[in-house]
Amino acid sequence: MSDPLLFEDTFTVTGVNSQKYDRVSRLSCTSSDSLTTFTLDINSELYPCSAGESLSMALASTLSLDGKDESGAKGGWREVGMGEQTLANDYDYVCHGKVYRFEEGSTAGNMAVFVSFGGLLLYLEGPYKKLAPLKIDNVYLLLKK
Repeated sequence: MSDPLLFEDTFTVTGVNSQKYDRVSRLSCTSSDSLTTFTLDINSELYPCSAGESLSMALASTLSLDGKDESGAKGGWREVGMGEQTLANDYDYVCHGKVYRFEEGSTAGNMAVFVSFGGLLLYLEGPYKKLAPLKIDNVYLLLKK
């Protein structure tokens, strides 16, 4: 089949804002090559992060290791069978969300992608070539330290 990963990069957490909500933090991160940035709301109770930490972030179309489409009739996440190996096994924090908007980036040749994970938002900005594969409806966010 195809590669399930649409985007993958390593980022450094440049800021953590935990002031607005009790269990939600807004992370600001910059990629190791400084071309891509993201702002992400995460459940800080489940996945605490602090400034200076390194995160590996991936966005995938499916959790299936072979890239097989799992969306079914409704186009959402699926139940995983007991003992079944998926992409999620390699990561610490996994969310399923909907890509809801694209914009021109703040600099020429960049684009911005907006994703909602049930109200927790992701704003990802970077080179068009790196983010163009995200022009789909649903994605999985995968994070690990």
